[in-house]
Amino acid sequence: MKNIVEQNGIGRRGLLGATLAGLSLPALAQTAAPYPSRAVTVIVPFAPGGSTDFVARLLAQALSASLGGSFVVENRAGGSGTVGHATLARARPDGYTLDVAPTGTFALAPFLFSPLPYDPANAFAPISLLASNAMFVCVPSSSPIRDFAGLVAAAKAEPAKLSYASPGAGTVGQLAPELMLDMAGIEMLHVPYRSGGLALQAILAKETSMGFVDSVTALPYLASGELRGLAVTSRARDPKAPTVPTLAESGLAGYHATNDFGFFAPAGTPPAIVARLSEAAAAALKDPGVRGKLDAASIDVIGGSAEAFPAYLAAEGERWGALIRKRNIRAE
Repeated sequence: MKNIVEQNGIGRRGLLGATLAGLSLPALAQTAAPYPSRAVTVIVPFAPGGSTDFVARLLAQALSASLGGSFVVENRAGGSGTVGHATLARARPDGYTLDVAPTGTFALAPFLFSPLPYDPANAFAPISLLASNAMFVCVPSSSPIRDFAGLVAAAKAEPAKLSYASPGAGTVGQLAPELMLDMAGIEMLHVPYRSGGLALQAILAKETSMGFVDSVTALPYLASGELRGLAVTSRARDPKAPTVPTLAESGLAGYHATNDFGFFAPAGTPPAIVARLSEAAAAALKDPGVRGKLDAASIDVIGGSAEAFPAYLAAEGERWGALIRKRNIRAE
């Protein structure tokens, strides 16, 4: 005599399948842990201590607090940021490997390095634009050049004499001066160094005539009188050095060049995770404590959504790519 289950047409195998099916949803719910459920690596494609590293560590601290996970910064320097950015491109797109990269990496490198170890247009999921760091056009305090007009006059009078220091070929520290030279119709010799610190020392030691020094580094030397600021590269004057005019005010109408910092994930990262990170980054940049630390370092908050970021990346690539082609700039 068949049992009740079999009489109802289910059978033992059907009952077992139904039971497992009933258990599957709770089991999946238990395994699908909320993001982040483990440590997240935030790659900085430069050595510790620079402005990119500073922004990334500040962001990582804020995300650790707001998202309840551990965001750990890992420095992978080399190739004007392309080594670390390539590491991100190869990472599993699960939200557990991210990076913070500056203008030199996401806007300049695609036009300066060939081939790149990744496809810059398709290898990344842009999360958010974060912040911006301007530069001061600096000469040693003993220089006879007193202002930007004097720099232009000196370059025109002796075009083979003046030189500028940069943190390396292919960096914003090279491209921002090249934009200035192009707009002013003057020329100077480019002298690349291995870091911003070495470029600064070259300017102080008068190994070069001048250089563009990021505001974080320049302001203490401007205050001490060791450097003279001829102009600043941002659209507005720096409140910490209000007597230094912008390059736009100094005769280069429309000039603007800053080192901007972007937040990226690998392409294919789930949209929900990208959105969560974008929202958390935006909240962090609105936090008074975070904004205070950025302001103290003369880094301006920009922010923005994941949806708006790609248009900015395209515009920056077009702008800097045109200059690189026009002046035949090489990273070597």
